[in-house]
Amino acid sequence: MSSSDDHAGEESRHRRNPIRWLLGFGFFVQGFRGFPWLGANFFLTEQLRVNPSVLQLLQNSANLPMVAKPIYGVVSDSVYFFGQHRIPYIAIGALLQAISWLAIAFLSRSNVSILALSIYLLLSNLGASFVEVANDAIVAEAGKQKASETQSGELPSFVWMASSLGGILGNLLGGIAIKTFSAQSTFLVFGILALLQFLVTINIREKSLNLPENPSPAGIRKHLSDLSHVLRKPEISFSIAWIALSTAVVPVLTGTMFFYQTKFLKIDASLLGISKVFGQIAMLLWGFAYNRWLKSVQPRKLMTAIQVTIAVFVISDLLFVRGVYRDLGVPDSVYVLFFSGFLETLFYFKILPFTVLMARLCPPGCEGSLMAFVMSAIALAFIVSGYLGIVLASFVGVTVDDFSGFTRGLAIEAFCVGIPLILTSWIYDEAETKEKSKKKE
Repeated sequence: MSSSDDHAGEESRHRRNPIRWLLGFGFFVQGFRGFPWLGANFFLTEQLRVNPSVLQLLQNSANLPMVAKPIYGVVSDSVYFFGQHRIPYIAIGALLQAISWLAIAFLSRSNVSILALSIYLLLSNLGASFVEVANDAIVAEAGKQKASETQSGELPSFVWMASSLGGILGNLLGGIAIKTFSAQSTFLVFGILALLQFLVTINIREKSLNLPENPSPAGIRKHLSDLSHVLRKPEISFSIAWIALSTAVVPVLTGTMFFYQTKFLKIDASLLGISKVFGQIAMLLWGFAYNRWLKSVQPRKLMTAIQVTIAVFVISDLLFVRGVYRDLGVPDSVYVLFFSGFLETLFYFKILPFTVLMARLCPPGCEGSLMAFVMSAIALAFIVSGYLGIVLASFVGVTVDDFSGFTRGLAIEAFCVGIPLILTSWIYDEAETKEKSKKKE
């Protein structure tokens, strides 16, 4: 057979491989989760009348199922259903999300309690965790089949952009739906979309994804042992420690900022939704830029630059709250529209180069476990960051009616963003490692 025939056969197999359809739609739906969550924020503040600290507490506590991702990862690596160990977990996760949001949609018409809402939000994020663990493992496994470092970043960039597109559409429609209909309408729409994801997923066979085959499924104990061995590698453990620390030490004031914008500045829900759209567009452009120009740049350099940029934008928020931009003739609504949503997504920019780094360093057969551990460490870091934000808001004396200490809180947040810059040497740098090896020789 000629090389042209081989090439044609390879292209034909690529077209038949539904991996991009599965991952593209899956990450799009996960990105679209901003749609019901925007509705949940307004439902909590307007109908359940929670204060800023309670809002931020509920937002972060709902993410607790994300912390157990290593357990889901180990289980998905070792427990197979009908010869499959990725597709079933995506299907189960999508179904859990559908049940949760549809239940909230129907219950919210009555006087639903904060406790009931919290339970359904936890169940929804449990389902989202299953989906994300399985999807991340597929991305890591597929990346192993790519020969070069340049190619290995293509699929992560693709799913990043799919998630960003979901975020753009979700936040754009979320503000409109809340203003035109109600916050509850977002729960119903997303519940139906998650149900559609479930139906799509169960009609795909895992063999059609052409993923690397493991010789034989190992038991849970074996996978835990393998994960423990991988995590003892300095290049992996120190890198994970930095990505977690760079988020955990920063006490974010997202709940306070939401109240400041909606209650104090009276910013419209649709404008906040569009602001988040700009943030998601920035994430989409980041995925495109990374795939096109930045894949060859060492992750350490990229993540350091992103951390510095976060600090600059937190300082910008401080100037915004102090009224500096307003004095310069920039309306509050303009600043919120273009910059507020961008800062929220900027915290996630580090994840793309970091997951590519982890996919390169991860040994075969441990993709699901390691990527789940990584994402759970990041999720835990965001939860800790949110809880510290609640403590900080209380420390500076921010309440529903008093935002006088808000600027002091933002100054402390900006200082904390700078702390991880001292420890960037923890991030594995392949070029530096090669240089050290040459010196030893």
